[in-house]
Amino acid sequence: MTVSPRLANLVSWDSDWAGLRVAVTGIGVSGFAAADTLIELGARVVVVDAATSDTARARADTLKIVGAADVLLGPDAVAHLPRIDGELPELIVTSPGWRPDQALLAAAARAHIPVWGDVELAWRVRVREGRKTADWLAITGTNGKTTTVGLTESMLRAAGLKAIAVGNVGTPILDALRDPVEYDVFAVELSSFQLHWAESVSPVASVCLNVAEDHVDWHGSYDSYLADKAKVYERTQKACIYNAEQVETERMVENADVVEGCRAVAFTTLTPAISMLGVVDGLLVDRAFIEERRDRAAELASMADLGPLAPRHMVANALAAAGLVRAYGVDAKAVRQGILDYVPGDHRIQPVARMNGVLWVNDSKATNPHAASASLSAFSKVVWIAGGLSKGVSYDDLVRDHAARLKAVVLIGTDTSHLREALQRHAPDVPVIEPGAGDTEGVETASAPGGTPAGTPGNGEQVMAWAVASAARLAESGDTVLMAPAAASMDQFSSYAHRGGTFIDAVRELVEGQAQTGEE
Repeated sequence: MTVSPRLANLVSWDSDWAGLRVAVTGIGVSGFAAADTLIELGARVVVVDAATSDTARARADTLKIVGAADVLLGPDAVAHLPRIDGELPELIVTSPGWRPDQALLAAAARAHIPVWGDVELAWRVRVREGRKTADWLAITGTNGKTTTVGLTESMLRAAGLKAIAVGNVGTPILDALRDPVEYDVFAVELSSFQLHWAESVSPVASVCLNVAEDHVDWHGSYDSYLADKAKVYERTQKACIYNAEQVETERMVENADVVEGCRAVAFTTLTPAISMLGVVDGLLVDRAFIEERRDRAAELASMADLGPLAPRHMVANALAAAGLVRAYGVDAKAVRQGILDYVPGDHRIQPVARMNGVLWVNDSKATNPHAASASLSAFSKVVWIAGGLSKGVSYDDLVRDHAARLKAVVLIGTDTSHLREALQRHAPDVPVIEPGAGDTEGVETASAPGGTPAGTPGNGEQVMAWAVASAARLAESGDTVLMAPAAASMDQFSSYAHRGGTFIDAVRELVEGQAQTGEE
């Protein structure tokens, strides 16, 4: 698509944004930040969203107060291109969850109106006269992004740098750019959606942790998903970090158009070769960012520093984060201290309770088969709570690989047919429990305006209470009850965090109930 000279020249905060007609699609966290930023820059902004919730209306009222041209809510608002002072927008800035085939975005493509994501906008306004410009370390992957971005942030801070985790992790990059704190570096978590709409980002170092089939419904195909993930490496300045145990990420680096002099550096959970990070005798080591790398390795940390429950994927995440910060110039001591300082987030292989010899684990963040596989690999005998919004993926490999460790499966979700069929094909002897009539009274699925699935909190809580009670009847001493759904949450819950919190509440109620009856 041909970009107008004016848009091509918008490369800093101090560029000529005044009067630019911009439509922002979405009034969620990233959309609100984009609209607020553009208003501050002097653009003429209209914001559209299918939502009509109290939260959406409150955000709309706030934007109107600070000077947005207009805020349009409801399904009709997203069905066509809006007008700004009677004219079509010159630019669309979209929230990452909006699919390219959504009606308004498709209309923009037909009208040859450029579409940027909030990440692209952030990159273009990052340089501001009189303020320090933060460097970017970019992180993507099907799984492990949030852990790795948190570890990266922690290592950078241990080195004495002003650093913050931003992007898909929760804090919009645009908010961090406008923070009074002048950061040295951003650890930027990027989803495949955000990368799809990014065209000019040039990080100091970048990594794609891993790839597996995910979000096929959004991207249209697995190949398209991989192509968007690969964009994380484009224009990288110093080092492209890739997973030596997954050839797809190596091919991404080989095909990337990078800044001259940029290195390709691999990480592995095995013994590293030259120009790699890996593991030797229980130590995380660096053979990439030292002068003597041909016959030596720099010790970064020990496996024990990662905590008592450090599955293989956690080791990989720590090595990837180390690769990024070592490329940035952080010393080995800060890498170890960053690992020690890091506090893991909730909902990722999170022990919840141990009762009657049964370990209860919340991994609600396992929203796809690849993440669930990493979680299942950490345990030997599992009562598995699984199911949800499948996003068009296959479960055959997941079930085949872990059938031997499954004692029983408790299915949740409004449509478990694909997972059930995979279990029938590859684990026919494993008991599969599903809710019967009356087990989860009132369970149904709602849709948000515009057709996006939305959680129905009461129903989800009933489903989870039933699932936990069912798992408790099946589990015996030595078993692990693992809630790793391998699916998104929005068919019955508002988010993976809501789903995980509901599981934790149900387990705690079970524990308290058994304690009162003297069963514990």
